[in-house]
Amino acid sequence: MTFRKKPQKLATSFSSHADSIIKDVRSELKDPARRLLGKRILTLGGIAMLSGCDLSNDKSVNTMLRKMSFFNDDVQALLFNPNEMAPTYPESMITRPFPFNAFYDIDDVPEVDPATYRLQVNGLANGKRVWTLEELRALPQESQITRHICIEGWSAIGKWGGVRFADFLRRSGADTTARYVAFHCADNYSTSIDMPTALHAQTLLTLTYDGQVLPPKYGFPMKLRMPTKLGYKNPKHIVAISVTNEYPGGYWENQGYNWFGGS
Repeated sequence: MTFRKKPQKLATSFSSHADSIIKDVRSELKDPARRLLGKRILTLGGIAMLSGCDLSNDKSVNTMLRKMSFFNDDVQALLFNPNEMAPTYPESMITRPFPFNAFYDIDDVPEVDPATYRLQVNGLANGKRVWTLEELRALPQESQITRHICIEGWSAIGKWGGVRFADFLRRSGADTTARYVAFHCADNYSTSIDMPTALHAQTLLTLTYDGQVLPPKYGFPMKLRMPTKLGYKNPKHIVAISVTNEYPGGYWENQGYNWFGGS
C-alpha cells in the first residue's frame, strides 16, 4: 500500500504507532475466537486516518475496507514464520466423522475420473507440466494430524497424507522465488497462496485421508492441506496449479475475504 508523503511529524508518529499495532496484532493472532474481529478493529482507525477515506458513502466504505484487507494481509505476511510448525495431534484426537464443508451441498461434490485425471502445472515452471495420479502416488509420501480451522468458527482434527508441496514444486521446475501459487479446481473453486506458505514443511498435496484414498467429499483426487491457513485457503479437487508473479485472487478473496488467510 502506498501513502502520500506527509510532514515529518506525522511520519514519525505513524512509525511509533506501527510497533504498537503489530504488537496488538500478535496478541490477537494467539486468540482464534477473536482473530478476525480483532484484526479489523485494530486497523480500522489507522486506515481511515491515513487514507483520508470519507465513510459517508458505499464507495468510500468499500475503498476503506479494501485497504484494510490489504493491510491485514501485509501484517499477517510480516508475522508469518516459515520455520514455525503448526501443532500436531495423536490419532485419538481425530474428529470422526470429519465435517464436510464447501460452497455447495454434498450432493454436488464433483466426480473426477482417476483414469483420465491429469494435474496441470502452468506459469513459471520449466519442469514436468502434466502429472497423473499414479505419478503423484509414486513420489515420497508423508502424513500429518493437524487441525482444520474454518472461518465460520468451528475446527476439526484430521489425518492427511501426501506429497510435501515444496518437493512437488521443485520436481515441477517451479520458480520458487515467484510471489504466488494459484489453484483451479474441478468444482470451479479457485484460490491462491504466497510462496513462503507453499514451501512450508507442513503444506501437503494430499492424496489420502485417515490412511485411505482421499474421499470425494474431502477433495478427491487431491486437496492442498495447510494447517497454517484458514479452511477456505485449502482447495479441494485440484486440477491446475499456476506459479505466477501476478496477483491471482480467488473465489472468496474476490468477494472480500482476506487474501493471506492465516490461521
